[in-house]
Amino acid sequence: KKFFTLRVARHWNRLPREAVDAPSLEMFKARLDEALGNLV
Repeated sequence: KKFFTLRVARHWNRLPREAVDAPSLEMFKARLDEALGNLV
Protein backbone atom coordinates (compact mmCIF):
# COMPACT_ATOMS: atom_id res chain seq x y z
CA LYS A 1 0.00 0.00 0.00
CA LYS A 2 1.12 3.52 -0.65
CA PHE A 3 0.70 5.86 2.24
CA PHE A 4 -0.03 9.55 1.77
CA THR A 5 3.23 10.58 3.40
CA LEU A 6 5.30 8.40 1.08
CA ARG A 7 3.56 9.77 -2.00
CA VAL A 8 3.89 13.39 -0.89
CA ALA A 9 7.50 13.21 0.32
CA ARG A 10 8.85 12.83 -3.21
CA HIS A 11 7.06 15.99 -4.35
CA TRP A 12 7.97 17.91 -1.19
CA ASN A 13 11.65 17.07 -1.66
CA ARG A 14 11.53 18.47 -5.20
CA LEU A 15 10.27 21.88 -4.09
CA PRO A 16 12.70 24.78 -4.24
CA ARG A 17 14.49 25.39 -0.95
CA GLU A 18 13.24 29.01 -0.90
CA ALA A 19 9.63 27.80 -0.74
CA VAL A 20 10.26 25.10 1.86
CA ASP A 21 12.15 27.49 4.14
CA ALA A 22 9.49 30.20 3.95
CA PRO A 23 8.78 31.73 7.37
CA SER A 24 5.00 31.79 6.93
CA LEU A 25 2.23 30.09 5.01
CA GLU A 26 1.64 33.22 2.95
CA MET A 27 5.29 33.38 1.93
CA PHE A 28 5.27 29.65 1.16
CA LYS A 29 2.26 30.09 -1.14
CA ALA A 30 3.81 33.07 -2.90
CA ARG A 31 7.12 31.31 -3.44
CA LEU A 32 5.39 28.12 -4.56
CA ASP A 33 3.30 30.07 -7.08
CA GLU A 34 6.47 31.66 -8.40
CA ALA A 35 8.27 28.31 -8.67
CA LEU A 36 5.34 26.63 -10.41
CA GLY A 37 4.94 29.57 -12.76
CA ASN A 38 8.53 29.14 -13.86
CA LEU A 39 7.80 25.55 -14.89
CA VAL A 40 5.16 26.54 -17.43
